[in-house]
Amino acid sequence: MASINDAGRQAIESLESASAQLMRARTALKEVIYGQDEVIDLCLTTILAGGHGLIVGAPGLAKTKLASALGRVLGLDEKRVQFTPDLMPADILGSEVLDEGEKGRKSFRFVPGPVFCQLLMADEINRASPRTQSALLQAMQEHFVTVAGVRHDLPQPFHVLATQNPIEQEGTYPLPEAQLDRFIMQIDISYPPLEAERRMLFSTTGNDEAQAPAAMTAAELIAAQRLTRTIPVGEQVADAILRVVRAARPGPDADKMVNDNVAWGPSPRASQALMLGARARALLDGRLAPSIDDVAALLEPVFKHRMAISFSARADGKTVGDVISHLRGLLA
Repeated sequence: MASINDAGRQAIESLESASAQLMRARTALKEVIYGQDEVIDLCLTTILAGGHGLIVGAPGLAKTKLASALGRVLGLDEKRVQFTPDLMPADILGSEVLDEGEKGRKSFRFVPGPVFCQLLMADEINRASPRTQSALLQAMQEHFVTVAGVRHDLPQPFHVLATQNPIEQEGTYPLPEAQLDRFIMQIDISYPPLEAERRMLFSTTGNDEAQAPAAMTAAELIAAQRLTRTIPVGEQVADAILRVVRAARPGPDADKMVNDNVAWGPSPRASQALMLGARARALLDGRLAPSIDDVAALLEPVFKHRMAISFSARADGKTVGDVISHLRGLLA
């Protein structure tokens, strides 16, 4: 019995230690990203859950700065790629070059691309062609890439934070559903409140601009990610996740509102995202187990890019947000 108590005490100490580190990371990010507390929490939840995030917002809302600050605070090797229509897959993954030795012997050598990092900032991902977008699919799902038939493993941990501009759509290529599903969350970023913008105005227009300090190392983050997957989830929370995901798909498990308005619903990856996200959110808040409130809070970022409204529903003015609000009511 003593050994069980010791093990339980050690697990609680590990959770408290990881939670304290994450709290320092959250505080450090808030010192340089103003008025976006919810966005910061969702980004940390995404990375803690071991997933990738799609950040959607107008220009000038510090999306690129957020990704850079996340890399610095979490101790990750961070790289940025500006996606453009002429970007090729090799510009992201890398390519093989022909080397000639001293005696004239020729051989191919792999030159890694920017995807070989721990945190990849894919800026304006929808500006690249579908062929280039798909180059990230294997990396995001399998954590390795294949070039010329040879497998190359990516560093650990590996995360993609991609950005999209919802305003300027000319010259863009919508992300295919298969790639959208790889993002654990869609994180919408809006304009900051007045006081936050006032603070940002003074802090960023002087001689010295604040830099977020490191709060964790990559090894500590990996340990926290592993710890996240050990957090117990009660049967009620698991049942709520399954119930709301299945209710979001048109069919016999859905009610009239969903069947009348939804063209297609979330895949089983949505269930996984809610389970991992709820665990990560609990750890971020210093709690020992997630609740149904965590599931309700994550419905919009997890579902928004995994559902489509039917043509007739769009004509009636219905949005994905309306359906998600209805689904959130099922958890009450």
